[in-house]
Amino acid sequence: MLGARATGKTTFLGALHIALLRRDNLGWSLSGDNEGSTRALVNFVNDMTDKRIFPMPSVALENYKWSLEAEAPGRLRWDKWRFRRVRQYIRLPLDLIDTPGEAADGAADYGRATSRELINSMAQSGGIVLFFDPVREFKDGDAFRNLYGVLAQLKTQMQQRGKLPQFVAVCITKFDDIAVYESARKLRIVEFSPVPPELPQVPNEYAEELFQRLARLSKGHTAGLVLPMLKQTFYEERIKFFVTSAIGFYVDPDYEVFEEEDYQNLIPGAGGPDTIRGGIYPINVIEPVLWLGRNVLRTVG
Repeated sequence: MLGARATGKTTFLGALHIALLRRDNLGWSLSGDNEGSTRALVNFVNDMTDKRIFPMPSVALENYKWSLEAEAPGRLRWDKWRFRRVRQYIRLPLDLIDTPGEAADGAADYGRATSRELINSMAQSGGIVLFFDPVREFKDGDAFRNLYGVLAQLKTQMQQRGKLPQFVAVCITKFDDIAVYESARKLRIVEFSPVPPELPQVPNEYAEELFQRLARLSKGHTAGLVLPMLKQTFYEERIKFFVTSAIGFYVDPDYEVFEEEDYQNLIPGAGGPDTIRGGIYPINVIEPVLWLGRNVLRTVG
């Protein structure tokens, strides 16, 4: 998981199981593979749903071992004079590495221990979730700085001829923010889910277009280099964009439907931490993980 400080990496992890509970029709469940990973999962979900606070950002490299599990129709098998379809158990192991945002900061000292750990974990991984935070980019404009150094070191470490083999899910975060949502609306690429609470969403085929627009609105002058850097480093067909929100939009519990006039779910902290106003309705949180998992497993057979 790669991204600058406060781009939403840890909150994304906390929203993963909530997203599956909101989308139980998908048939997937999430579980921890060891005690520490399970404890982290429980703490993340309790913080966001019960305490309505955001998970504390990582201060060191954290390794969470979770698994996505599902049952699906399997092969037909001859049994007692008839064919029966055997249920098939499917498991996608998620060996997730969450690092403090400072580990990717290209302006800091080269070769720090946390940065080396980040590079090592990425070199051994099959998939990368890259977080692009438009809100941070509006204010700080440092997305390219937090990407270039990491990818340059990654290419050196892997000593790969040509492009690197990893799959990359680029998550454009904080879709629920007014500035991000309005940018998507002006491009006329917002659609509304037909399923209550009828939340807005940006179809994946338009996500890269939104990324390019938001990059032009960056405070810095280097955001336009992020996409060329990705396409020069990884195979273009292995890069996919998703417009995401870990907490989603506010939904009035009395009406249980999205309202255009009142949709802010984040309450800015007045001198303290931000809090969450209402229920958690993650948008495009499980989809990047499933896309990565399926492609990585298909690649390794």
